[in-house]
Amino acid sequence: MQGLLSLLRKLRTAPEKELRLLLLGLDNAGKTTILKMLASEDITNVTPTAGFNIKSVNSEGFKLNVWDIGGQRKIRPYWKNYFENTDVLIYVVDSADKKRLEETGIELYELLSDDKLQDVPLLVYANKQDIPESLSASELAQTLGLPTIKDRSWQIQACTAIQGVGVREGMEWVCKNIKKK
Repeated sequence: MQGLLSLLRKLRTAPEKELRLLLLGLDNAGKTTILKMLASEDITNVTPTAGFNIKSVNSEGFKLNVWDIGGQRKIRPYWKNYFENTDVLIYVVDSADKKRLEETGIELYELLSDDKLQDVPLLVYANKQDIPESLSASELAQTLGLPTIKDRSWQIQACTAIQGVGVREGMEWVCKNIKKK
């Protein structure tokens, strides 16, 4: 995604600065599709992530590492193994999967309560906005209680990952809110 590269060039603060983005959410939320969109890869055959995917983008001394960890229930206990040195947490929610909103909220708040993710900025992608019955980003923010988060900067971004809609805007916010080390 060329827009992401130009953003990174503009926001470069130190040579060889390496950034670690953790991409989490329940299975089938759209994490891998978002990752592939960011890497300008084909998204026609995205399969469930059994472990993790990582994509790195290099640009003028800037290295962005995006870790996409599977969201199946049996994999979630291992998420904590990836928390160390995370610069931004990206949490993807299937906005149309109303049956699992409570589950996704519980998982999100468990992440936010972990000491290793303390003060780490949070981007929530409200994915699958193209599905008619999906919640809007503001409805999802209220349902998940995002306005009560006071210990970190956060943003919710409506998106439709399969079309790339909203993905870049979320990454613009990420680049502006990277934790200063």
